[in-house]
Amino acid sequence: MSIKVLFFASLRERLGVGQVMLDTPDAISVQEVWQRSSGENVLPSNVLVAVNQVYANAAALVQPGDEVAFFPPVTGG
Repeated sequence: MSIKVLFFASLRERLGVGQVMLDTPDAISVQEVWQRSSGENVLPSNVLVAVNQVYANAAALVQPGDEVAFFPPVTGG
């Protein structure tokens, strides 16, 4: 099965892609999803993550069939 990975705003621009599908038979951490989908070793501490539209941290486990979204920090007023 696959994990659907979404990148938003400046992350999409920086990585040059808005969506990636990762094939994995087992659960993997958000950190590993980031590494495999972005090509970068470390998930930046200011990047927000949602797994199936619920905020998560880098240690959260992602199951095949899940959706993971990475967002830059949101600011505004």
